[in-house]
Amino acid sequence: MLSQFTTTLSLLALASALPSTLSPKKSPAIPLVFDGRVPKAATGATFDAGLLPYNAKYDLGANLTWSDVLLFPKVQTSLFDNSSTKAVEVTIDDRAIFTPSPTNVQAGFRRNELLPQPANATYATTGIKTLHFSLQPDSHRRLNYSHEYQLVWLESQDYSADQFSLNVGTIFGTKEAHPKRLQLRGTSHASPQQTLWSAPFEEGVWHNLALVLDFNKNALKVYYSRECEKLEAVTGFIPNDLSNLGQYHFGILKKPTGQNLTDITRQGYQEKGVHEGIVYGGILEEDSKGGSLSIAPGKSVKY
Repeated sequence: MLSQFTTTLSLLALASALPSTLSPKKSPAIPLVFDGRVPKAATGATFDAGLLPYNAKYDLGANLTWSDVLLFPKVQTSLFDNSSTKAVEVTIDDRAIFTPSPTNVQAGFRRNELLPQPANATYATTGIKTLHFSLQPDSHRRLNYSHEYQLVWLESQDYSADQFSLNVGTIFGTKEAHPKRLQLRGTSHASPQQTLWSAPFEEGVWHNLALVLDFNKNALKVYYSRECEKLEAVTGFIPNDLSNLGQYHFGILKKPTGQNLTDITRQGYQEKGVHEGIVYGGILEEDSKGGSLSIAPGKSVKY
């Protein structure tokens, strides 16, 4: 009982230490609808206790907590982080088997993902929004690029599809010639899972993306930069099905390898001894109904 009381006091002290607002010096000029940047004082226990705007329980391997999964590497500050915030690394290992129910053990996947809370928030998936995030590989917890990985995606509310996903590795069911490339995949031109944009996924480098998501017209536009360079448009608006509301995911979903699989959530090959990770920074979403998005701290452009 004493231990539980001490833990509660520690979490309350941590909650009071977390900044209620982030430094305006480096915050985007456009109004935010979601701010998922991680305060400097945060630990895995902060996520476990639900003190940040992420789901405290999902998506995690069975019997795992965020304290088991998250790391806080000392890396260069990402484009939209600042002196009050820091990077967070999502990792997977052999235990990362998502089990939504006793009859739904997703042994074909290895997956841990941060989900903004509240889930399926309609304010985040209506109108015109710009989703910002930065990510980089971990050179000590390298991915196995013979597998396909989803790193950021928007899943439909009924779990039937992903409106878009940022992938890397060998796309399942293909012989991808350049697996060490980020691929933004979506439903362009009414054809599911086409690559809309691609770039090399280099180690030791922040890869910054901003996705302008027009939920009214079912279209998206991609902005990209590296390190702390300002974002630049790398596509025009691309038709893409963004309907059915949904939930954002930031983390690792590692698909299996194998042929003639009828259900990749439960079937396929996953090697043993997995220790892999992806580092994230500057996760936030802007309300771009006014026609603008941030391309660097304090700098915005019309899209």
